[in-house]
Amino acid sequence: MRVHAIVTGMAATKVSVGTGETNADVREWRELLARHADLTCALDRALQVGHSLGMSEYEVLERLAELPEHSAKVATIAKSVHLSQSALSRVIGRLEVAGLVERHMCPEDRRAINVRLTDEGLQLQGEAQPTQRRVLADRLHAPLVKSCEPLPSTGD
Repeated sequence: MRVHAIVTGMAATKVSVGTGETNADVREWRELLARHADLTCALDRALQVGHSLGMSEYEVLERLAELPEHSAKVATIAKSVHLSQSALSRVIGRLEVAGLVERHMCPEDRRAINVRLTDEGLQLQGEAQPTQRRVLADRLHAPLVKSCEPLPSTGD
C-alpha cells in the first residue's frame, strides 16, 4: 500500500461528522501532510537515483558534514534528523556498511556512541548536496503537484 497515495487522496477528503465540511485547520494540516509526503518522496527518488542514498541517510551525512569534526553522539543526531533511536541506528548501520560513517565509543561518556563521517561519506554528501538543494528549490515553495511515486521498495 502506498502511503503517499493515501495521504494525497485524504488531503481533500471531507470527514467531519454531520456538516460535510472540513474545518480550515484540518484542510491546512492535510495540505501540510500531502506536501511533506510529496517532498519526501521526491527527495528519496532523486537521492536514490543519483547517489544511492535515501533521504534519511543524506540528512545524517549532511548533519555530520556541518560539524567541525564531522562527528556527533547518536542521540544528538537523532534529535536533529527527527528519527527514533531505532530508525537512526538502522540508517547508521547502512551508512557504516557502505563505508560512509564509523562508530566509536564516546571518550567523555563510555555509554554513548559517536558517529564520524569518513572521507568517502563527506565526498558523497558533497556530491549529493546539489541534488537535494535542487529538489528543495523546485518543490518546497511551488504549488503542490502530488506527482511523486516512490521507487519500488527494496525491503527496509
